[in-house]
Amino acid sequence: MALNKLKSLQNPVSGTNSPSSLSIKSKNSTSAALDTDDIDEEDESGQNIILNIISQLKPGSDLSRITLPTFILEKKSMLERITNQLQFPDLVLDAHSEKDDLQRFVKVVKWYLAGWHIAPKAVKKPLNPVLGEHFTAYWNLPNKQQAFYISEQTSHHPPESAYFFMIPESHIRVDGVCIPKSRFLGNSSAAMMAGLTVLQFLDLKDSKGNPEKYTLSQPNMYVRGILFGKMRIELGDHMIIKAPKFQVDIEFKTKGFISGTYDAIGGVIKDYNDKEYYEISGKWNDIVYIRDLTVKGSKKTILFDTHKHFPSRPEVRPLNEQGEYESRRLWKEVTDALAIRDHEVATEKKFQIENYQRELAKKRIEDGVEFHPKLFRRANPGEDLDYYIYKHIPGGDNFEEQIKSILEIAPILPGQNFTDKFKIPAYKKHEVQQRIRSQLKTSEES
Repeated sequence: MALNKLKSLQNPVSGTNSPSSLSIKSKNSTSAALDTDDIDEEDESGQNIILNIISQLKPGSDLSRITLPTFILEKKSMLERITNQLQFPDLVLDAHSEKDDLQRFVKVVKWYLAGWHIAPKAVKKPLNPVLGEHFTAYWNLPNKQQAFYISEQTSHHPPESAYFFMIPESHIRVDGVCIPKSRFLGNSSAAMMAGLTVLQFLDLKDSKGNPEKYTLSQPNMYVRGILFGKMRIELGDHMIIKAPKFQVDIEFKTKGFISGTYDAIGGVIKDYNDKEYYEISGKWNDIVYIRDLTVKGSKKTILFDTHKHFPSRPEVRPLNEQGEYESRRLWKEVTDALAIRDHEVATEKKFQIENYQRELAKKRIEDGVEFHPKLFRRANPGEDLDYYIYKHIPGGDNFEEQIKSILEIAPILPGQNFTDKFKIPAYKKHEVQQRIRSQLKTSEES
């Protein structure tokens, strides 16, 4: 339904070329068939690169300003990596349809825990998005509805990715920011995840008429074994989920030097009077269990089994329809080189992209120009996040108008084109939109 309306909504603008162009030839033709995200690159040259970086660092150093070797890079940008958390839309749809508020909270916890195991088998980190980079995607759901995703890199130091996800016809909306703050810790590095996700069920209202809202924090990520031992990723510390009536603090337990196990989690669902309802346990990348604490002698049951549930990957527009700052087009030559394990070319292409961004940043400083995102506005005082999508999405059951509004923000579906308005900073578009809404309201009141 949405795709058929695109031609009346969009006007094409001329495309632009990628920042650079270089043909890529494989050094090892057989390696092209491998998924390099699942291969640990532990050759001698790779270790030498790591040791060279480490020699420049002290414990606690900020890794965001260090150029890491390309062999530990995943073939996707952080803006796309965020969609891992959204690849079980069936679970959030199930949570929304649950009538009991406690069971609805349990199902939201299940949905949020489900996505963390989606990651490369090897130790890989996503590409750091450049300032102004954006990524959009969509899902065609089994219930014949569509889900839409829009993201943009709104800040570079510190790196901050803002995102928006919505299933209009099911009244489900997700807003969030991802702020990984990297630190070198000796034999490990850490990405301290300062971001927050906000889930809303727009048709479920509280006593004040506001949508039912859940705030969800993220565990931190650690890469162990940089200097010695086998490199591996651990999730650690706490994930806190809060709803109007219930909350849970789920601890991601890192393995100790002598005892403990990898990947264990534990937490208790309780209300704000500290009454306990359910215990969460298991492993975030294996089986997650739940136990009813209100029933004496109750046993654990399976909440989520990562081996029996399979993610729903997002759909993305063809590369030839994408703009120069869309993630897959921007990083294509880098990811193509990574796919054939040609790290010399990957390093060169990555350097060209990042050096071009440094030149742009220098010119902005010289010209006294501030960078402004095109898709996300700064938050107002009292809002949960730093950034929100600039566009007002109408409420209620007018799904056609909601979908139209989402598709006007940026091209998402195949066949969409960029409009002239796309290049206008988000805050300006938001101001114009606010004025129009205010005028309409005044006109209706009079």
